[in-house]
Amino acid sequence: MKKQKSLTKLLGATILAAGLALALARAAHAAKAKDSNDAVLATIGSMKITEGQVDEKARPQLAKVQTEIYQARKQALDAIIDDYLIEQAAKKAGMSSDAYLKKEVDDKAPAPTEKEMKDFYDQNSARIRQPYDKIKNLLGPYMRRQKVNAARSELIARLRREAGVKVMLKAPRVDVSTRYSAGSVGPSNAPVTIVEFSDYQCPYCQRAESSVKEVLKKYGDKVRLVYMDFPLPFHQNALKAAQAARCAGDQGKYWQFHDALFADQSKLDQAGLKATAGKLKLNTKKFDECIAGNLHLDQINKSREEGSAIGVDGTPTFIIDGRLISGAQPASEFESIIDEELDQRGVKEAKAQ
Repeated sequence: MKKQKSLTKLLGATILAAGLALALARAAHAAKAKDSNDAVLATIGSMKITEGQVDEKARPQLAKVQTEIYQARKQALDAIIDDYLIEQAAKKAGMSSDAYLKKEVDDKAPAPTEKEMKDFYDQNSARIRQPYDKIKNLLGPYMRRQKVNAARSELIARLRREAGVKVMLKAPRVDVSTRYSAGSVGPSNAPVTIVEFSDYQCPYCQRAESSVKEVLKKYGDKVRLVYMDFPLPFHQNALKAAQAARCAGDQGKYWQFHDALFADQSKLDQAGLKATAGKLKLNTKKFDECIAGNLHLDQINKSREEGSAIGVDGTPTFIIDGRLISGAQPASEFESIIDEELDQRGVKEAKAQ
């Protein structure tokens, strides 16, 4: 009993010491960060300009640079991990890396059949906008690359699971306010939130729509999408289109109008917006008055300011739980980040539908 009490006392002292060490380490880190922020970078007479002031002023640019540095490191890290795993798997199979990849990737991704190409075309004809016969020769290699990429991704994912790969590289995150959002889809308590800064006249934003819809369908209530207006100044119809969508929202048809705008970007002028309002059976008098009165202009401008404050300078830009990605990315890019975020929260990943 005496020995047990001594052991308990020793264990308690050890835990206390560990807790004290952790507290001291955190305090030291905070002090170091504070010292860095207080570092004087310039003086004007008695006035001092600190590093913290400079960083705050350059916050949008720094956020973008930090994201680019992270992406470069991640690409290099992934390449090192993947090359090593493939090399080890090939060695185990008694094959060269090239032969192993041919067996596990190329041979499992045959060229698409005529039916597969025709089905793909029929599903995407509105976006392709070219006759099937005209793009058939391009469609085959494109779909083949898609199959190869999917097969390679599946292989790498399996090898990583089997090897128990753990990645400690942390992605930089930004805080984004969505108080001036135009609308959202998905539950407010979803584990992952995607904030999209977009422009209705932007062709890349239109291209990203299919990826966004694919992601929403796959993850269901595990993901919430928040749409933020970011009309670019050189797109003459983008601002009015954003106003029109919000005016349609006043009548309960924001997302229907949103989808219609991206479905046909040739109808973003005044006549086109009115025609869309008519097709959706909106009260056209209230709709016209809403646009003419610029009722949502202030919210749209503030939405754009929120984006600029975190480094958004082009569309589309997505913030997935604070992680910034730019451009019309494939669904797989979203899925990779979402799966990481769900894994960190202990939420089971979505199964492909």
